[in-house]
Amino acid sequence: MSSITLTALPNIPLIQRGDDLVAITLRGLRDAHIESQDDDVLVITQKIVSKAEGRKVRLRDVTPSPRARELAQQSGKDARFCEVVLWDTRQVLRVRAGLIIVETHHGWVCANAGIDRSNVAPHDENEWVLRLPEDADRSARALRERLRAETGRDIGIIISDSHGRAWRNGAVGVAIGVAGLPGVEDLRGHPDLFGYHLQVTTVGLADQIASAASLLQGQADEGLPIVHVRGLHLAHHDGTAREIVRPKAHDLFR
Repeated sequence: MSSITLTALPNIPLIQRGDDLVAITLRGLRDAHIESQDDDVLVITQKIVSKAEGRKVRLRDVTPSPRARELAQQSGKDARFCEVVLWDTRQVLRVRAGLIIVETHHGWVCANAGIDRSNVAPHDENEWVLRLPEDADRSARALRERLRAETGRDIGIIISDSHGRAWRNGAVGVAIGVAGLPGVEDLRGHPDLFGYHLQVTTVGLADQIASAASLLQGQADEGLPIVHVRGLHLAHHDGTAREIVRPKAHDLFR
C-alpha cells in the first residue's frame, strides 16, 4: 500500500426518513465517475444513517423525567435534551456546565450520548435533535449486503461519527458501525524491520479510515456525508465496531 485515494461523493441530497441510502450512494458513485471494486470502502456519516432510519426527535414532544431535570440543572442544558440523552445512556460518567459524558447502550463513551443538534434540521420552534442509529453495525451490514447485491463487489462499510477523546482536545472521526473489514487489526506476531515480532500491537483500522474521511466530510456546511476510499489492502475479516470498545476490565481510566 503506497497510496490511498479518498473521494467525497457529490450531489448527496438532504436525507429524510425512509430515503434509500444505497440508491443515493450508487448515484453519487456514478456522478463521481467511480466504478466499484472489491476492497473499496465507503465511509458514511452517522447523521444520514440516523435520518434515514427515523432517529430524529422533536424536543417539544419530550417530557423530561426528574433525572433529566437534575442533569439539566447540573449541565445548564435543556431538560428535554437531557431526557433524550438518557434514552441512549447506560451510565452517566461525568457532568459539568455544558457537558454530559456518558457510556451509551452501544458501549461508546462520549458527550451527550451522541445526541446532536447540528445539521439535523432548520433551527426553528420545533428544535429537532438526532439520536445515533439503534445498532450501527447492523445498519452497516445491511448497506454492505445491498451494495454487494447491486454491484457484485465486496465493499467495506464504515458508519462514522465525531467524538472527543480523553486527554486530547478536538473531535475526530471514529467508526461506530463496521461491516466488511476489521474494526481492529491485530498485528501481533508480525515482524518489524529488524525481525522482531510484535507482541502487543493492535491498530484501530476502522477509526483511522473514519478519521481520514472526516477531513473531507467536515463538521459544518460541507454537505459531503459519503466518502469513497480506495487503495487499502484489507484483511478478510468481517469485523464490527463493537470490537473497538475496550472491555471495562482493561480500562485503567474509569
